[in-house]
Amino acid sequence: MAKQSILREFMLFIKHEKKWWLIPLILVILVVGALLVFASSSPLAPFLYPLF
Repeated sequence: MAKQSILREFMLFIKHEKKWWLIPLILVILVVGALLVFASSSPLAPFLYPLF
């Protein structure tokens, strides 16, 4: 429940303040974070480390 309200509040902030450039920035940060988590717990880690 709290997670939905945070997302909704963030989207309302973006819409009200016209900060549309924040959406791709947040998505890139989430993708890189997910890739780092995946790289640390995967046997493919030695192949992903050169990307960073």
